[in-house]
Amino acid sequence: METKEISLEMKEYLVEAGAQTLDYCMQCGLCSGLCPWRLVPGETSEAFYIRRMMRLGQLGLEGFDDEQVLFACTTCGMCQLNCPREVKIIDNVRSMRSTTVEAGFVPSAVRSVVGSLHANGNPWSGPREKRMDWQKGVDVPAFTSGTEYLLFVCCTSCYDPRSQRIARSVVDVLKRAGVNFGVIGVEESCCGETVRKIGDEELFTKLAESNIRLFREKGVQKIITTSPHCLYTFKNEYPALGGEFEVVHYTQLLAGLLQEGKLELKTPLDKRVAYHDPCYLGRHNGIFDAPRTLIRAIPGVEPVELSRSRERSLCCAGGGGRLWAEVPRGERFGELRVLDAEAKSADILATACPYCVIMLEADSLALDKQEKIQVMELSELLSASMGRES
Repeated sequence: METKEISLEMKEYLVEAGAQTLDYCMQCGLCSGLCPWRLVPGETSEAFYIRRMMRLGQLGLEGFDDEQVLFACTTCGMCQLNCPREVKIIDNVRSMRSTTVEAGFVPSAVRSVVGSLHANGNPWSGPREKRMDWQKGVDVPAFTSGTEYLLFVCCTSCYDPRSQRIARSVVDVLKRAGVNFGVIGVEESCCGETVRKIGDEELFTKLAESNIRLFREKGVQKIITTSPHCLYTFKNEYPALGGEFEVVHYTQLLAGLLQEGKLELKTPLDKRVAYHDPCYLGRHNGIFDAPRTLIRAIPGVEPVELSRSRERSLCCAGGGGRLWAEVPRGERFGELRVLDAEAKSADILATACPYCVIMLEADSLALDKQEKIQVMELSELLSASMGRES
């Protein structure tokens, strides 16, 4: 078969796999100009240009010889939000990745992630029976037929020791606010967001269908998520598989309760707090005001805006499977966020995503700023202001 015919078949495959807007791209270059990889030095920055990826897709990946570059995209959404042709760039990237995953190529950085999702239902190589270990020392209600909300705790907060503190803080705040919620337990599986962005559609479908079946059996109608990534997936991707649920991020729910007078923040923190907008809470889900409303309500807090905020927020680099990637110091987006917070004289760099907390804490450590700027998840700030000791 001639190369041109092979490329045409590959192009058709990409479109069927979700890249329906591939030909919308007119190669203006705005996407590459806005990409956070343009802000840092290094081999990846020199090699990865999203405009080039779109063109290679239009050519059926003809001439494409570097799969590692394809997996550099963090799916932050900055390019997609600003594309004048409304190209669904992330869907196109996901479709291109699926060609390599189906061919048996998975980047070494996420090989164990995919393997653990197959074996354990989570990306952290943690045994399924330990999924609820984050609850130790905390009275967490179980979801029953009379429970209003299922609290779905992100796999990261189930297994990562630092992130487990986020899950406990969310539980503390929800209980103090009188929210009727509960958790299911070890039967839960990963929402599948990361593995879908990696390109493994079959595994995503398996995980999603397992959760949908479980939620229906338990009578779940409303879901609170701790992670914006879970929020995006449950809201935007599960419905196509029959999973219709009312889904909110915990900051949305708490901001509403604050306005109703049901959330009391009493203990002053007396800190200057800069808020980092997570890509999947902000650009992907349009939630910008709820976290800021909560921060402003904490007594003693002086809120400050980073130089890149809201729709222009700079990615922490944890999305698209990059949470597990090894990136040299000096080449990380998150380092720029920490330096930005320092320039704003912030005491605390707060965010509302477990991925962001992991990335920003690592970057703060890399810059030796951990004693000067404390990285905190918003639920931890709220819990402290409600009287809980960390």
